[in-house]
Amino acid sequence: MKKTITIIAFISLCMSVIAQKKDPFQLIDLHIHLKGGFDVDDAIAKSGNENVKYGIAVNCGIGFPIQNDIQLDSFVTEMKKYPQFYIGMQAEGREWINLFTKESINKFDYVFTDAMTFVDTKGRRNRIWIKDETWIDDEQQFMDDLVNLIVRIISTEPINIYVNPTYLPEQISLKYDELWTDSRMDKIIQAARKHKVAIEINNRFRIPSFAFIFKAKNAGVKFTIGTNNIDGNFPGPDYAREMIKKCGLSESDFFVPQKK
Repeated sequence: MKKTITIIAFISLCMSVIAQKKDPFQLIDLHIHLKGGFDVDDAIAKSGNENVKYGIAVNCGIGFPIQNDIQLDSFVTEMKKYPQFYIGMQAEGREWINLFTKESINKFDYVFTDAMTFVDTKGRRNRIWIKDETWIDDEQQFMDDLVNLIVRIISTEPINIYVNPTYLPEQISLKYDELWTDSRMDKIIQAARKHKVAIEINNRFRIPSFAFIFKAKNAGVKFTIGTNNIDGNFPGPDYAREMIKKCGLSESDFFVPQKK
């Protein structure tokens, strides 16, 4: 079994290397985590081998590795030793803005968040990537509430990028095209455009859809590339490459952080 996994990983790597030789511009994956045995030395090697620049992000919020300014500052100080990487803050939950000072947040090159952790109208804390911690009483109402939440996040939280966009919990994921209607997509896209928040093209979940990306491009929204890995066993940004080609995206369509 282990040999089979190794062969698959090798084939995936070869395909990514072939693909990157044809990249129209330098690709930057801003959603890389050091976790699951994947450490900074692995990141240096993988980034170099695949010719994809990385932004290393850490999860910050209640129940996550970084929960206060001291921990946050320590992470930034450590990552400054590796100037080849951008340094990213993944803000978790809606209470993150009250956990950290503006001074510490501003030490990061960029900040991003998603809507995967929230308290619903009945006071239930949802973590929608975990089936047992997700409550869907009515699918349409859930979607309307989710879209309103995303718009509020983009409009009010001090972020540069909205990640894991259009992610749906397992219970309704097979209805993606049905539930992500034009009007729902448009609300998020208009909020992102108005507040100059970039939208991530996520390789792991292969989201958002072509329809969303095409709409967002035409609206003038910027994009980023992200993986959101859980360990070191992840391929290159193949979904982003696919969308770059299909949607006619150019380098100018992508947000690039300013290193601090």
